[in-house]
Amino acid sequence: MNRRNFLKRAATIGAAVTVAPMSFSAFGEATKTSSSNLGRMKLTFAPYELQLRHAFNLARYSRTTTPDVLVQLELDGITGYGEASMPPYLGESVESVTNFLSQLDLGQFTDPFRIADIHEYMESVAPDNRAAKASVDIALHDLLGKIMNQPWYKIWGLNPDKAPNTSFTIGIDKADVVRQKVDEAAPFKVLKVKMGLDNDKELVEIIREKTDVPICVDANQGWNDKEKALEMCHWLAERNCLFVEQPMDKTQIDETAWLRERSPLPLIADEFMQRLPDVRRAAEAYDGINIKLMKSTGLYEAHQMAELAKALGMKVMLGCMTETSCGVTAAAQLAPMVDWADLDGNLLIANDPFDGIKIVDGQVRVPLDRPGIGAVPLEG
Repeated sequence: MNRRNFLKRAATIGAAVTVAPMSFSAFGEATKTSSSNLGRMKLTFAPYELQLRHAFNLARYSRTTTPDVLVQLELDGITGYGEASMPPYLGESVESVTNFLSQLDLGQFTDPFRIADIHEYMESVAPDNRAAKASVDIALHDLLGKIMNQPWYKIWGLNPDKAPNTSFTIGIDKADVVRQKVDEAAPFKVLKVKMGLDNDKELVEIIREKTDVPICVDANQGWNDKEKALEMCHWLAERNCLFVEQPMDKTQIDETAWLRERSPLPLIADEFMQRLPDVRRAAEAYDGINIKLMKSTGLYEAHQMAELAKALGMKVMLGCMTETSCGVTAAAQLAPMVDWADLDGNLLIANDPFDGIKIVDGQVRVPLDRPGIGAVPLEG
C-alpha cells in the first residue's frame, strides 16, 4: 500500500478529518507540509483488510480476514503511525472506526505531549470505540517518540533484554493443519493453544507428538462447567502448561473465582479485561491479566494497567489481535514490564505493510535504533 493510495482511500471515506496539502511518494513520512498548518496535528486514515495465513478458528467463530484501519498523525513534517484492528468480538467495524476518527479535531492541540488531555478529549467525543482510540494513541506515541528521538522502552526506562519469550498461536483446526502450524512454530519456545471445543485434549496430544515446549492455553470462554474446567486444568498441568487464559465466560465471575482457588495453573483474564477499571475487578477472580492495545485504547492506558496489576501482585501478559507490525511493535515496547507475551499477531497475516518487531531465539525484540514505536512502513 503506497502513500498515494493511502490518501486516495482516506479521501473516499467522508473525511471530516483534516488532510493537509502534503506530498507523498510512498506510504510513510510526509515530505512537505504547508507553512499555514505548522504546529497543528493532522490525522489521515484508510481501511486495510488483513489477510490471514491460516483460518483463525476459535471456540465461538472462525475467520480468514480481519478488518483494519491504518492511521497517520503528522506534525511539522514528522509522521506517527497507528492502526485499529477489529476482530468481530470487539464490536467495532471499519465504518465505526472511520466515523469516530472523522469526528476528531486534533488540530486544536498545539502541544502533542498532552497525552492525558488528548485521551480525555477522545473520551468526550464518544464512548467505547477502543480500537479507534488506540489507533490515535499509537500514532501519537510514535510521533512523540520521533520528536524526542527515542524509542518508548527507553522513555519508560525499560530494559529490552528483559522482554519475555513470545508464544506462537496454534488455532483450533484439523490434525494435519495443527501439525503444519507446529512445524512453522519451531523457532518459538512457547506455544499458545486455542481451546474450547470437544477435541481440546486431542489437540494437545497432537502438539505433544511433535514437541515438548511449554504451552499456554486460551479457552476463549469455551468451558461452561467449572468442574470440567478444573479437570482440564489438572490434565494440562501434567503436560507442561504454564497458565490458562479466560477459561470460562467473562460473566461467570463467581465460578472463575471458585476455579482459581482449586486450579494448579494460574488463570489469566482476557475477554473479561478491557480497560484500567477492570484490573481491580479481575483481581477478585484471576491470577493475572492480558493487556491488548486494541482494548485498552492504546499505550497510555496499557502502561497504567500493567503498573496497577503488578502493584496488586498479579501476573501480566501482553497480547495482541491479528495486527500489522505497527500495532504489535508498539505493544512490544511494553514487553520488558510483563511476565508473558503473546505478540505474534503480525506473523499470522500475509500482507503486513510494516517492518518492526522481530523474534530472536523466541524472544521479543524491538528495533533498538528506531525512535517512537519502532515500526516503519514498507515501500511498495
